[in-house]
Amino acid sequence: MAGGKGTRFWPLSRESRPKQLLNILGDTSMLQMTVDRLRKITFVEDIYIICGADLKRQISRKLDGVETRNIIVEPSGKNTMPPIGLMAEHIKRKDEDGVMAVFPSDHLIIGHRAFSDVLKTAHDVSLQDETLVTMGVVPSSPHTGYGYIQFNKKKELVNGKAFTVKTFAEKPNLSAAKRFLASGDFLWNSGMFVWRASVFLQNVMEHMPEDYLALEAIGDKISTRQYKSSLEENWEKLTSESVDYAILERSKNISVVRAEFKWSDIGSWNAYFDLLTKNGKGNVIKGDGMIIEGSNNLVHSNGRLTAVVGADNMVVINTKDATLVVHQDRVEEVKQLVEKLRIEGRTKVL
Repeated sequence: MAGGKGTRFWPLSRESRPKQLLNILGDTSMLQMTVDRLRKITFVEDIYIICGADLKRQISRKLDGVETRNIIVEPSGKNTMPPIGLMAEHIKRKDEDGVMAVFPSDHLIIGHRAFSDVLKTAHDVSLQDETLVTMGVVPSSPHTGYGYIQFNKKKELVNGKAFTVKTFAEKPNLSAAKRFLASGDFLWNSGMFVWRASVFLQNVMEHMPEDYLALEAIGDKISTRQYKSSLEENWEKLTSESVDYAILERSKNISVVRAEFKWSDIGSWNAYFDLLTKNGKGNVIKGDGMIIEGSNNLVHSNGRLTAVVGADNMVVINTKDATLVVHQDRVEEVKQLVEKLRIEGRTKVL
């Protein structure tokens, strides 16, 4: 899935150049890193990307390893349930028993063998029963920026690797996150899933019947001249909702595979900061920057000097047309800032 706008990564991430297309952690984009990771896995037969029409040309021009015909367009952003449903229709029409794995395009995963093993386990579990499989990352800290999955210790599916899901939990406060970590039966919700396309669509039919009919109508026109018009007409009928709320939290048959690789959704400037090597005072400077009498700061400056004096725990992002200064405790509010800029018509900096 490559349709996100990466608003929490503003001002580096823009609508025309969102986070997944940026070279944040190396010489390649986050999307290219995701594709390269999947290309190394032998049982992955095909890779599809779903994104907005505004990004398709850019992705097809810059991305290696995915054929242009496998870049599917969503008419508008509608959270995660509609694009996953659309891809399920495409895959089901190609293979009635096809298994699909869903990955965000901008996550960091370290540990290829561990990732491959988890994906293989999830694939095998998805074939055993009409279950929807999610990957839960073993937490390394009481993180408050992730949702959690509680698994049933008594209902083990695969040798301590997979379990039935007991419940999903929203992003907790610190006290609750500490309890989750101590309990030993909570995992971070990674937003990565594996299931048979037909099983997922059965769940849509059960829990969102009107959406199912819209998806089915689109699917009926795949590979025909009427596909585009059917997509545009029926897309408007789909509910803008996350797949977690729309399907997973309602389904009676959810499994989770324990993932023990290093993972980050890089969902905020703090998440990015956590991944970087700090100097002796805990500061990180990317580009032309200087920090005097300050600690635990992130300075990212392209093309101009950015100086910070006497400040701690700050994020300062300087681009050619916008500068962000925010305390690390409030980086989640960058998304609200972007929305305010949109409301005020400041589209040139979005």
